[in-house]
Amino acid sequence: MTTISPPATGPDRSTDLRTRSLPALAVLGIAAAALAVAAALVYGTGIGGSTLVLVLALVLHLVGTYAASSTVEGPRKARNRTWTTLIYSAFVLAALPLVSVAWTLLHKGLNRFDLNFFQTSMNNIGPRDANGGAYHAIVGTLEQVGIAALITVPLGLLCAIYLVEYGRGRFAFAIRFFVDVMTGIPSIVAGLFVLAFWVLIVSPHLNGTGRPGYSGFAAALALSVLMLPLVVRSAEEMLRLVPAPLREGAYALGVPKWKTILRIVLPTALPGIVTGVMLAVARAAGETAPVLLVAGGTAAINFNVFENNQSSLSLFVYQQAGEASRYSPDRAWTAALTLVGLVLILTIAAKLLSRRNRLSR
Repeated sequence: MTTISPPATGPDRSTDLRTRSLPALAVLGIAAAALAVAAALVYGTGIGGSTLVLVLALVLHLVGTYAASSTVEGPRKARNRTWTTLIYSAFVLAALPLVSVAWTLLHKGLNRFDLNFFQTSMNNIGPRDANGGAYHAIVGTLEQVGIAALITVPLGLLCAIYLVEYGRGRFAFAIRFFVDVMTGIPSIVAGLFVLAFWVLIVSPHLNGTGRPGYSGFAAALALSVLMLPLVVRSAEEMLRLVPAPLREGAYALGVPKWKTILRIVLPTALPGIVTGVMLAVARAAGETAPVLLVAGGTAAINFNVFENNQSSLSLFVYQQAGEASRYSPDRAWTAALTLVGLVLILTIAAKLLSRRNRLSR
């Protein structure tokens, strides 16, 4: 009688995918060991500080992780772990300046973040006076940036619509070329242009005195020169991203082109357009040179944007940073924090408004 023996079976490999993986504790251990070795090498030899320790620890961690992963998981997964670590490291490196700026603004800007700072100006404030605030600068920033936005946004949006929907040939090419050139214009050049044209030539005839007309409106004109190319370029790119079938479907239904642009194209591109506008507003709010040249700056409150000197938050920060008073640095940091907060509030409000309008249709 013959017996059939069961076939020989090899080792069970049903759990290979689960077992051939480098444990998370091993990765953490490699990182801790790399940090310890790097600290011992750097501080032991005295060749550097904490920055060199972190850089050397990252290199040692990459080498150790690749060696361990290559042994346990294979070369392919080891390369994946290495590049993943490099990507996360690049993200941390890019986020460090932002975190550092935010922490510094909060740490130093909260020293004068009180009602007195927001309710008073620097009028009649001496170097030994701890009071004084940026109320006049806040008013100037809101008025100047608001007028600049009222001038720039319609012009920039209409220009972008022309370039995308109508512009063809040399004229459209010339507009794009000059918009690109204007994007790189230094802010002080825009201020000099408004100073030479508006302050020294136009305004003396308008005010009837024959004297240069320094004002917040002149600063708004200079800021609009800086904002216009940013609005045009961002709006143009957003309008180009609108799918062509949306336009073609509207045309097929007999909708006129102007109504298609107004009711289909613009609402679709609105979130991106709002982002570009807020980037332009943020740049305008942080400019100092144009305001200094054409608005002059003042320590008193001036609500009239068309007459007399006017200050802004960026100019206030510049002036306070150069003062000899020991109270000036705190005012400068608080004004910088206020400026960032204003831009943040305006950005969030614009995003929420554009989102609400889009959902309501």
